[in-house]
Amino acid sequence: MESIWTPGSRRRREQPIVAVRANGDAPDSGRVWPTTIPAVAQVLEEGIDLAPGVTFLVGENGSGKSTIVEGIAVAYGLSPEGGSRQAMHSTRPSESPLSEWLQLQRGVGANRWGFFLRAETMHSFYTYLEENPSARGDVAFHEMSHGESFLALLDSRFDEPGFYCLDEPEAALSFQSTLALIAVLQRIVDDGGQVLCATHSPVLAALPGARILEVGEWGIRPAEWNDLELVNHWRSFLQDPPRYLRHLLD
Repeated sequence: MESIWTPGSRRRREQPIVAVRANGDAPDSGRVWPTTIPAVAQVLEEGIDLAPGVTFLVGENGSGKSTIVEGIAVAYGLSPEGGSRQAMHSTRPSESPLSEWLQLQRGVGANRWGFFLRAETMHSFYTYLEENPSARGDVAFHEMSHGESFLALLDSRFDEPGFYCLDEPEAALSFQSTLALIAVLQRIVDDGGQVLCATHSPVLAALPGARILEVGEWGIRPAEWNDLELVNHWRSFLQDPPRYLRHLLD
């Protein structure tokens, strides 16, 4: 496998996370879940460096991209069910032990603010905010549609140059709202923040200047947007939907 962590490389020291690697507690690959997932095994064996701006993890369901994002988010000190470093809410623990096996190389003097946005746990996070009002004067997230609440959250929480983890945020967003999210991510980068995002969206992954890592049975590999399996599948489907659908519906 090609190494994706280069400890000797020179980087902007102010970014929140420079690199992620295994600590002494990490088990051998393939012994226990999630080390049986090739991408997770590669992170533990070789480490992974994070770009100063946006890094996208793109891959199929079960490829390990969300597990990696969650593990890094929790190792950073964020709630596994979403929120900031202060939001320690929990419904039913389901996170993997990956965060316990990771150590983070942090940028010197970096902003410690962070936020973890994951689509499937936002309902419990909104309830947490209702029960623990903040000085931000939060809006009534529960009274909004799923997509509207996501956009309102972006306006109220994605406002500092910290570390932002997103797990498939496009799940709640329309095409236009996904474009709005791209603008938010670009603003974070322009302000000196850092983003790690797992996504199925070819629209979101098209953010100019972002680093893309394709996750699959091969592990993790750098990729260009035009070469992604995800992009090629969507392009082929949109050009000729019946060619795909007749195999499913006949």
